[in-house]
Amino acid sequence: MEEHTPRKSWFSRNWPWVVPVGGCLTLIIIFFVFLGSVIFGVSQAFTNSTPYQDGLIKAQEDEYVIQMLGEPIETNGIMSGDLKFENGEGSADISVPIKGPKGEARIRIVGTKQNDIWTYTELFVIFKETNETVDLLWGEGQKNE
Repeated sequence: MEEHTPRKSWFSRNWPWVVPVGGCLTLIIIFFVFLGSVIFGVSQAFTNSTPYQDGLIKAQEDEYVIQMLGEPIETNGIMSGDLKFENGEGSADISVPIKGPKGEARIRIVGTKQNDIWTYTELFVIFKETNETVDLLWGEGQKNE
């Protein structure tokens, strides 16, 4: 009669490599989830900002921009630049890529915020194909927040 020794479980046989590999994978996954949430948060801060929204609305309402890009005009990629806010004051120097059915462009927005009022010094669209610039300020420049 043969003696039958019970076979160890899969985890009992493989724990020396499962624990370190599983721990490393868990840390990598946590890092990428954290990184994704930071990128999402920064992106939300840009898209919820008054300068971003003002620039996009102005571009979507400008007849020449509509003629050049077509409708609908929407964002096209990741914004770049600098936004600063502190105690009712701030500054913006951002560039927002946009597109329409006929082409692509970039909105350039530069302004400052004092006493919750945005004053823009630059607000224009630069068309990708021609590098033509269209001023969106038209003598305005202030936006209450």
